[in-house]
Amino acid sequence: MKRADPPPDISPRDFFTHWVPEAVARDEVRRHKLGSTDALIEFTLEGPAGGVYSLRIVEGEVRGFDGASRDANLRVRVDVSTWRRLNAGIVTAPEALLKRELHVSGDLLLALKLHLILG
Repeated sequence: MKRADPPPDISPRDFFTHWVPEAVARDEVRRHKLGSTDALIEFTLEGPAGGVYSLRIVEGEVRGFDGASRDANLRVRVDVSTWRRLNAGIVTAPEALLKRELHVSGDLLLALKLHLILG
């Protein structure tokens, strides 16, 4: 599957609340691979222009919103600079994990599906 590329200057808020849901909605293959996934993922982006955002995945549909999720199945924490490098394909999630630039907690099997959600 070709990696979806968000605009390099996209704000985290626009990325999580608009770009991700729209990219998934346009990609039938990605929606099919998400299958019956029912999950809530919280992303904390640290540093200037960061914030906390959540994605709700239900039956191949993704909705994004501002704010923390008390009942998140997976929590992802990363600084804005690393997040931008991940979006640009400069670094992969496994590399960022090994370098301790990306932190995940919760459902690690869900973490393996992040590429289907985020591109």
